[in-house]
Amino acid sequence: MVLRSDATSLQRADGMERMAEMQGLMERLEQAVGRLELLSAGLHRPPGDCGEINGVSGGVTPSVEAFDKLMNSMVAEFLKNSRILAGDVETHAEMVHGAFQAQRAFLLMASQYQQPQENDVAALLKPISEKIQEIQTFRERNRGSKMFNHLSAVSESIPALGWIAVSPKPGPYVKEMNDAATFYTNRVLKDYKHSDLRHVDWVKSYLNIWSELQAYIKEHHTTGLTWSKTGPVASTASALSVLSLGPGLPPPPPPPGPPPLFESEGRREESSPSRSALFAQLNQGEAITKGLRHVTDDQKTYKNPSLRTHGGQTPSPTKSHTPGPKSPQSHPPKKHAPVLELEGKKWRVEYQEDRNDLVISETELRQVAYIFKCSKSTLQIKGKINSITIDSCKKFGLVFDNVVGIVEVINSKDIQMQVMGKVPTISINKTEGCHIYLSEDALDCEIVSAKSSEMNILIPRDGDYREFPVPEQFKTAWDGSKLVTEPAEIMVSERPPKPLT
Repeated sequence: MVLRSDATSLQRADGMERMAEMQGLMERLEQAVGRLELLSAGLHRPPGDCGEINGVSGGVTPSVEAFDKLMNSMVAEFLKNSRILAGDVETHAEMVHGAFQAQRAFLLMASQYQQPQENDVAALLKPISEKIQEIQTFRERNRGSKMFNHLSAVSESIPALGWIAVSPKPGPYVKEMNDAATFYTNRVLKDYKHSDLRHVDWVKSYLNIWSELQAYIKEHHTTGLTWSKTGPVASTASALSVLSLGPGLPPPPPPPGPPPLFESEGRREESSPSRSALFAQLNQGEAITKGLRHVTDDQKTYKNPSLRTHGGQTPSPTKSHTPGPKSPQSHPPKKHAPVLELEGKKWRVEYQEDRNDLVISETELRQVAYIFKCSKSTLQIKGKINSITIDSCKKFGLVFDNVVGIVEVINSKDIQMQVMGKVPTISINKTEGCHIYLSEDALDCEIVSAKSSEMNILIPRDGDYREFPVPEQFKTAWDGSKLVTEPAEIMVSERPPKPLT
């Protein structure tokens, strides 16, 4: 009985030990499953869910999610169209993408932190402002680019990303920047709308970005940037980690596929009827001489010298001289009605001829002036205006007070310009003959010229003007390590023309 009892006790002890081992194994399995679930949740976390950063929940708010949609749709489409055009446009677009990424990081930070002091906000905006400055600098360094209008459209409107510092109405501010872009995209459409639709698609995709951004602001940040109501107060020390990491940024779109083949590629050139007739004549063989007329001795110049003194052989009686078809008469150029009107924030001055009394007096800082195909006329612009463009004009005079941006002269001839106040930059491109009278306040103006001739800058001296020509010729030499280019010397005129006023 004792032996049987001991055996039973041993069996029970062994069973309890096995049950304990199974229970421990189950606990370890549960822990492993828990870790796998956490890992799976991390892998399937939606874009922008950053977990915990400095004790702040990284979940994406609806406003950040909506901004991600804007980047994955409108910005991605703009990137795709820019990569198709390639070159400077593609490089510029990548910079724009970087600026939007910086803004996305800022919006993510604002959704997790409370609004800081004004000085800290300026410091936190620095990454975005640096991106904007980079985009504008690229345009200024590539003024000779064939895509200069594309670059200008982006450069003039990219400050729209500064809406996060505008209150109480950031939406209208973006609309103003969109209007600045439209000024240059209209030029792009004018150049390419009938020749290359890829540029038209580029314009549409770029303007759509700002239209969608306005709608986004209206829905999520109507009266200004919305900061988090909870969490710590944002500061340069705590929030810069979010801005620098930029977690959850939407990935860039894949590169575009191969360009489509043009219909003309691989197609043999069709032979014209005249070419077919030529080969048919050559393939006649001996029969080719059947159509030749026999020349008698009295018609041969070497046997009749008198024929040479009278201008050669007598004309063949079988050959008739019929007049060729008359060239079609060129139609006179179509007459356009002259225009001087304010369209939105743009003054349009077009097709003015023999008018010396044109005046624009009611101006605002945000307005621009576009002068197109005017001749033998003079325009005066009073007050302060954003920018002025003279395009395809001849014998045209312009007098203006102040410009805060740039004055451009393009594809023109015989232009006179007088600055009464200040202007930072004057650009001259593809122009023959341009005289610029600077005021005392405008002597720090920068003159940028390309593919132009007969340019003269007139500086006020002792109640009169002294003329200084802009160099047109340059000499370049190798100094052993690099090319050194210097303007060739030009004689200064002693009799400058009279100013417009």
